[in-house]
Amino acid sequence: MFWSCLSNLLTAFSHFPIFEKHHISLLRPVGPEHDVETAHGVLHVTMRGVTKGNRPTILTYHDIGLNHKSCFNSLFNYEDMQEVTQHFSVLHVDAPGQQENAPLFPAGYQYPTMDELAEMLPSVLTQLQVRSVIGIGVGAGAYILTKLALNEPSLVEGLVLINIDPCAKGWVDWAASKLSGWTSNLVDIIMGHHFSSEELTENREIIQTYRLHISQDVPQDNLAMFYSSYDSRTELQMERPVPGLNEHTVTTLRCPALLVVGDTSPAVDAVVECNSRLNPTKTTLLKVLTFLPKCILPGKLAEAFKYFVQGMGYMPTASMTRLVRSRTHSASSVSSADGARGHSTSSTRAEGGDTHTATHNMEVTA
Repeated sequence: MFWSCLSNLLTAFSHFPIFEKHHISLLRPVGPEHDVETAHGVLHVTMRGVTKGNRPTILTYHDIGLNHKSCFNSLFNYEDMQEVTQHFSVLHVDAPGQQENAPLFPAGYQYPTMDELAEMLPSVLTQLQVRSVIGIGVGAGAYILTKLALNEPSLVEGLVLINIDPCAKGWVDWAASKLSGWTSNLVDIIMGHHFSSEELTENREIIQTYRLHISQDVPQDNLAMFYSSYDSRTELQMERPVPGLNEHTVTTLRCPALLVVGDTSPAVDAVVECNSRLNPTKTTLLKVLTFLPKCILPGKLAEAFKYFVQGMGYMPTASMTRLVRSRTHSASSVSSADGARGHSTSSTRAEGGDTHTATHNMEVTA
């Protein structure tokens, strides 16, 4: 059932234009805000709704240069996503010092490492009486939620990971970042994290909106600490299981995962690498024709998430109001509605991967 639903998701995606003009939404969310004490400091979180029986809570974590509002409001304020939130509570996490109107850290403050940011989450979930979660993370947030799932697999039922990079920086990357740091300001460096060089020269209205948000809405000293923490991340220790050999003992994600990346995103290679380390029977790689997944129409993201949770056994009667239901197609047959920019699914399969990988690694163009 899980992969049937995801195949419907991918088929439906191939019939819609992915990109449109988009603005960062800064509407105030509905729900109480909390400052939660943990062993590694305080986390600012926003809870929407109440836990629905034994259902998991949707847990979001944003990328560097953003906060939960700028990263996720356009999705969660969309009417179809509000149908989802009738069935789930939602917990938005802001990385330390990244929330709206965050105070500056005092002199000498030691920002948590990425490992410590992940270790803060179980305490938050316990204090808010959240039993389990379905995570939605972008960039640094995707890394943190993956680390949570590796550390505490019983807490995480599923993950939607956008632009995830499981790798630590190599020596060449480290040297390049140091050189960039000498010649560029923080905003330019973070813009380079979000956008490729090609993307920075196109869609100038969107680029300028993000630049202004990153430079004006987040305290720059706080932002520099979060960026430094992400830049110093360690490699996620994950390995693709081999059926009949080590699938029960190898370290990898145990939950279903949907990996999402834009086909011109600077994160493409990293997301493909992450996919190569995960169980192909539980993982789908969705590569979409857009320069940033957050620029996908919110309605399409909402429908994608509906299919994902429906495949996990939740919301079995959810209405797919904006996606046309169609019969399940072979994964290799999903392509552009007009045939433009068709790609071979094998291009995203890890070398030496089995045939299951091709089934769930998709490139969807508009």
